[in-house]
Amino acid sequence: MKKSLLCIGFGYCASAAARLVLSDGWSVFGTARKETSFTMIRETGTLPVTFPSAHLREVIRQTSHLLLSAAPIPAGDPVLLELYDAIKSRASEFDWVGYLSTTGVYGNHDGGWVDETTPTAPTSERAEQRRCAETEWHSIPDLPVHIFRLAGIYGPDRNPFNRLRNGTAQRVIKPHQQFNRVHVDDIAAVLVASMKRPSPTAIYNVCDDEPAPPQDVIEYAARLINLPVPPDIPFSEANLSAMAKSFFADNKRVRNDKTKRELGVTLKHPNYRIGLRSILGNDR
Repeated sequence: MKKSLLCIGFGYCASAAARLVLSDGWSVFGTARKETSFTMIRETGTLPVTFPSAHLREVIRQTSHLLLSAAPIPAGDPVLLELYDAIKSRASEFDWVGYLSTTGVYGNHDGGWVDETTPTAPTSERAEQRRCAETEWHSIPDLPVHIFRLAGIYGPDRNPFNRLRNGTAQRVIKPHQQFNRVHVDDIAAVLVASMKRPSPTAIYNVCDDEPAPPQDVIEYAARLINLPVPPDIPFSEANLSAMAKSFFADNKRVRNDKTKRELGVTLKHPNYRIGLRSILGNDR
């Protein structure tokens, strides 16, 4: 039987995973709320489906793999709010289900290390909604769901070079602050590896090997493209969005040993330096 992947929430990460399985001959479906997004979906070789719709329910009845990346809302997970019955009715028939969450569910650890056994303790409403969504997905009987907790995502078209070139990059300094990151291609590789080695109910951290202060990343990126390094700005004086400020509220280092060990994955971009150089190589 030909394998098929339904991506509910066809965004940056889902499109990267779609490209990998399409190259293996899979059928891939991707959802959007508006038909104006269908052109972008088709450009990847993916078949667009309106969310929600009767057509989407039909695709759910036929697909072998399900990838969920729609962000939760205050009322709950939007996929479950619309499609709980359709998914629950054939829960045991899916070969694999993946839910994209965030390492933000661990909350703040004052720079300490966390892994998949660390209790969740989100400090933001957005991360709390993710934790609730994880619980909702895990509670569906017989559903082979896998939770992927993603660090800060970057890659082509989503990286510090864009902000440096348009003059909006900031070197925000908050003492001892560290973040993990993950290149979108490594996310896709982890997802496909999990599809090949299903382990229902598993939780995986998806991040690089080297957490680092955010100002170091901006400085390295600036030097790579021969632009001036932005001046230091204390966190208390930085012009940050509410979401950006929420990232600085948590300070932790995330381990990915389980992901690499159980899924046999070797990260192509194990740190931000390799990742940023790779982006420039792809741009040329």
